[in-house]
This record gives sequence, C-alpha cells and structure tokens, in this order.
Amino acid sequence: MKTIKLRLGPRSYDILVGRRIISSLGIYLKRLNLGQDALIISNSTIFKLYGNLLSRVLKKEGFTLKFALVPDTEKSKSLKTAYSVIKKISLFDRKKRVFVIAFGGGVIGDLSGFVASVYKRGVPYIQIPTTLLAQVDSSIGGKTGVDLDQGKNLLGAFYQPRLVLSDVDLIRSLKMRQMRSALAEIIKYSLIKDARLFGYLENNYRNLIRCDRRALELVIARCSQIKAKVVGEDEREKKGIRTILNFGHTLGHAIETAGGYHLYNHGEGVSLGMLLACDISLRLKLIRDDKVRRIEKLIRQTGLPTKIRKVSVERIIKSHYRDKKFIGARNRFVLIRDIGKVTIRENIPLKVIKDALNGRLSG
Repeated sequence: MKTIKLRLGPRSYDILVGRRIISSLGIYLKRLNLGQDALIISNSTIFKLYGNLLSRVLKKEGFTLKFALVPDTEKSKSLKTAYSVIKKISLFDRKKRVFVIAFGGGVIGDLSGFVASVYKRGVPYIQIPTTLLAQVDSSIGGKTGVDLDQGKNLLGAFYQPRLVLSDVDLIRSLKMRQMRSALAEIIKYSLIKDARLFGYLENNYRNLIRCDRRALELVIARCSQIKAKVVGEDEREKKGIRTILNFGHTLGHAIETAGGYHLYNHGEGVSLGMLLACDISLRLKLIRDDKVRRIEKLIRQTGLPTKIRKVSVERIIKSHYRDKKFIGARNRFVLIRDIGKVTIRENIPLKVIKDALNGRLSG
C-alpha cells in the first residue's frame, strides 16, 4: 500500500492506494474518530457488488450503517437527489455521531461531498472511489457539487474529505468505456506535470485497459501525488496553481453539457477538450505540431474520441460561456507548451476557439 499525504494544515488527510485495503477500513476510521454511525451514499450497481463486503468490514469494528442508494447516472448530481439523501441522513441521525461515506464513482463522490458540506453545516466524510476516474482525480481535492440545467458543477463547495481509500481491486468491474474515460484524466496529469508518465502511458496503455494491477497501482499513486501537491499549494484556486488541473475541461465540460450529458461522458469530453486546447495552443504558436500529433496519437490509441460528433459548434460555444473559470467577460484557458508543461491564458479570441472547434468536427 502507498500513502500519499495531502497537506492542508489541520485539514490534511491521507490518500491510500493499494490492493484489498478496504478490509482494514474500520481500523482507519477508528483512528480518525469521525463517529460510529456511517451513512453510505452509493448506487445499486456498487451495492450489489460490494455492499456486503463494506457492511461486514464496518460492522466488524462496531460501526452502525445505513445505505442511501441513488440512480447510477450523472443526473443524480442534482439538488433533488441531494435533498432526498439529506432527508435520509436526518432520519438516521438520532442520538448518533454521523459521518458520510462516498462509495462509488465521481458522481457519488461529488454528490456525497456536497451533502456532507451542507448537512448541519458540515459533517465528516470519506471517499472510497470505485472507478479508475474517481481514484485518479475526482475523489481528491475537496471539490464537491451538483449540476444545474445550465452546466456542470455550478452549485458546490470546497469541502475536504478526511480520508481517500483507493482500493485497486474495486475497479475490476468497470466497463471498457469507463476505463477509457479514466485514461483521459490520467493523460491529463502527464500533460500538465509529468512527461515521464506520458512516456509510460505510451508504452503501457494496453496494460491499463486490461486492468493490470501493477500498472494501475503505479498510475493511480502517481496521479494522486500530482493532484495532492497541486491542491496543497492552491486549495481554492486563488493562486492560479490549481487551475492547471482544468486542462481540457473548459471545452470538455461544454461538450458534455451541449450533448445533454449522454452523448459524451466526462473522460470523452476531456479528451476532446485537451485536443482542442492543443489546437488552440498550436494556433497561438505555443507548442510544436509534432508534439500535438504525439498527444493525439496516444488519445486515439486508447480508444478515446478525437473528433466531435452530433454536437454543433454553436451549442458548445453557448455552454462554454458558463464555465466557472471565466473572469467577468474574460475567458481563461489552460494551454500547453510542451508535454508536461502548461500555461494559463486569458482572453483567447473567439475566432481562434471557433476555428479549433470547426477543425475537430467529424466530417
């Protein structure tokens, strides 16, 4: 097992990465002294696979627990779902010390963190991510939120978990599309901070898709280290450091929103967003063409999309105006100079953005 520390003073916490480590969850929780009563937010898919395992592990150490299951869909990141979960917590929370466990992928993690942040003005929560995407990215860093019709994550808070436990064995049930979606975020980490990781991915992406445990553990730990360091230096994106984690997300989220959250999942949107950021960088003469071709090749090899289909440029542009990284009327993009090196630029001309989008439309 590898332990990565996310350092935020009194709100610091550990990210544990390993195999079969969920069996020791009760011991870790006792050390944290969060309470004895766990409200576990999950979905029916994860509950059927691992619900009995988690129940057994917690009850063995004397915890009481209740599951709150939500639909296994992006639409669960809504105020309606959050309210229904909060009602369940309030009914469970009688003469108890309640804490929340997020037991699922990114949707569950974002929803659970949001619920924990607002119930009683904040109760402790931990993350047990069960998808590769959540293990390398969304479970770490304290960004919580729900979606509005106008865009993703427009309502939320920074609220840090007390522990992240990434058990590699929990992701063995993932479908191929989910694995590829996670690879987009892994590629992102290599592009923003680690050229060596990018080279490793070029040589080992097949092993990751096949769920090779050794390759997965290495990559999850490395991505966790990168994110922990960035968040530790700029938790709330006040210094411009954490903003680099949004590489590919400005237009990626816009593509997801324009597609109604069903044409493209998060990783597919990010893969297109990263390529669009590369195209914009190329048009602004920030990066060489051969580097962009190398990035595009890896994205294509992993099975992620490289062309935009069934979504108009106009809808994407409209959605991108709601991006949280806008400063007033000024847009802000994370662009790329080289593999492992990015930069933040504001006021990118709309024509440059539209040209990049048109260049990525499927013929």
